[in-house]
Amino acid sequence: MGLTASVLAIDAGNSKTDVAVLAADGRVLATARGGGFRPPTVGVPAAVDELARAVALACSAAGVDSVSHVSACLANADLPVEEERLAAALHARAWGATVEVRNDTFAILRAGAAEPRGVAVVCGAGINCVGMRPDGRTARFPALGRISGDWGGGWGLAEEALWFAARAEDGRGEPTELARTLPAHFGLDSMYALIEALHLERLEHPRRHELTPVLFATAADGDAVARAVVDRLAEEVVTMASVALSRLDLLDQETPVLLGGGVLTAGHAQLDDRIAELLAVRAPKAVARVVTASPVLGAALLGLDRLGAAAEAGERARSHWEV
Repeated sequence: MGLTASVLAIDAGNSKTDVAVLAADGRVLATARGGGFRPPTVGVPAAVDELARAVALACSAAGVDSVSHVSACLANADLPVEEERLAAALHARAWGATVEVRNDTFAILRAGAAEPRGVAVVCGAGINCVGMRPDGRTARFPALGRISGDWGGGWGLAEEALWFAARAEDGRGEPTELARTLPAHFGLDSMYALIEALHLERLEHPRRHELTPVLFATAADGDAVARAVVDRLAEEVVTMASVALSRLDLLDQETPVLLGGGVLTAGHAQLDDRIAELLAVRAPKAVARVVTASPVLGAALLGLDRLGAAAEAGERARSHWEV
């Protein structure tokens, strides 16, 4: 009969899944990587099957059959009811005695915080914000796009840039270099040509995300319209963070605000500076920090927290990912 480990940590995003098996003292026994987790596209059973492949690899490498607790931070677990359904699906796989599913933004938060206390804003393909306190209280937003009041994320920024560029070219809007830089990125000579290529799907849909770095580069070159879009993102990030801090009664306490996701970790000077300026006014005690550690560390720490592990266990786990 195989061994039993303490925590099976899962961080599953839209594009990839990271899995780790940990002992009770925080030692990382094995890790594995799998494909993306997309239940809205493929259905819950198929999405969990994808997780299962990475879990099997990690458990086999660790020499374990089961764990005490499964700590899973999953993309597309945007509402508590979705977390409950996914937890039931994972529990049915019998990977561990207990299962807790959280939205994957919680992994970024816990990976960047010394304790389960703080707020995280993640801006990658989309945008999301969560907060937590050691007493179990949390703050979160549905993060379902425009229907839940969200703006931002890689595609939201690309879409906004396209809107301004199209209107600039045909005269409905103010001039902006975006009308040149966006089509030029794809070797095209006009926004009309880019609009046609997107509409007729001559450009594959995922390539639209390439427009976000073009937006930031155009802003860095001084274009007023592009800079306004970047400033709007900073406003959105700080609004989400300050509201989450207020909900948790942390606005007047020194509290980490962790920034994660491709857009917020890319080192865009204008965005970083504007976020710092706005936080200084609206949440002066917030301590903003970019999270560069692997999010699966956050899932692991949440699992160790759940089991009441000693602080040394968390430090040992952190040392595995933070070199």
